[in-house]
Amino acid sequence: MEKEKEKIKEEGRAVPIRVGISIGDINGIGPEVVIKALADNRLLLDCTPIIYASSKTISFHKKAMNEPEFNYQTCKTANEAVNRKVNIINVWNEEVQFELGKGTEASGKYAFLSLEKATEDLASGKIDVLVTAPISKEAIGKAGFQFPGHTEYLAHLAGMDEALMMMVSGSLRVALVTTHVPLKEVSGTLTREKILAKIKALDSSLKKDFGIQRPKIAVFGLNPHASENGKMGTEEAETITPAINMARNEDIFAFGPFPADGFFGSPNRSQYDAVLAMYHDQGLAAFKALAFEDGVNYTAGLPIVRTSPDHGTAFDIAGKNEANAQSMRSAIYLAIDIFNTRKFLKEIAANPLQIQESAHHRKRGDRQHEIE
Repeated sequence: MEKEKEKIKEEGRAVPIRVGISIGDINGIGPEVVIKALADNRLLLDCTPIIYASSKTISFHKKAMNEPEFNYQTCKTANEAVNRKVNIINVWNEEVQFELGKGTEASGKYAFLSLEKATEDLASGKIDVLVTAPISKEAIGKAGFQFPGHTEYLAHLAGMDEALMMMVSGSLRVALVTTHVPLKEVSGTLTREKILAKIKALDSSLKKDFGIQRPKIAVFGLNPHASENGKMGTEEAETITPAINMARNEDIFAFGPFPADGFFGSPNRSQYDAVLAMYHDQGLAAFKALAFEDGVNYTAGLPIVRTSPDHGTAFDIAGKNEANAQSMRSAIYLAIDIFNTRKFLKEIAANPLQIQESAHHRKRGDRQHEIE
């Protein structure tokens, strides 16, 4: 009877986006920020969350946080998820030994199981988007995860050499040429072709994921002060500038290379839709200083939509009920927005507006017909 009532309620309403959520490391703050984000029922107006974990795991963290208002239901598969309710798929059923604040082989195993099941359902269309809670790379590595992070793992599953890591907070968007690469290896990794590919991927994402028709991209240099015309390195002249010029020859509005140190504090930042940094900390240190609480990590350049909070497992505060859930909440909303933008652009491309004859021209045509 209840299901019938729900069905009647749903008739005539837009189908909510099915948001799959991998739980991340169960000894970190992942479960806490997921629970806090989904405890706000307003979010359920736009989506149907499906958490890949176990009801026992969620119940443990719910009790530790003293969140009596957080309600959920279990389902065997994503196809059975109830719209606009929080759903949990039991990826495992055994009792779990929690060691809050520690990344262990066991916590890595459960993080990997959650991610595997969520990505399977994403690939088969059972969920629309994926939001990943933070993992411990060390812990999940002990469980057989052979990738530097989510970005590389998802690119591998998509059959691509690389994806584009992009950090997003409102109109602030920072993408990276290299991601999880030791600093001493960055220079040798940069090539004209690699930088050009990242510029093109960023340009494409800004258009199809954010609906920006003619995006402007600021490209950073590698060296201090973008080398000051070769005084502090040759990468700008030999690699980065040629890649920018190649992009411009393909009608992409790429500019630079800009010195990274003063860019984010400059009013020039507002002139660009996104920034492309050469390496991890060059872009992310400034981004997280500006938008740590609501920043989102978006994996661009893939056929699927995946977002994540921009923070890590925060083992130091795990279990203390101190974690801020805004980044997780923002990650869910951004995934929904990108999914809807892609859907909208696909629909208008498939059904272009027909040129309508004006009333003035119709009258002229009628009169001409009468004359003839």
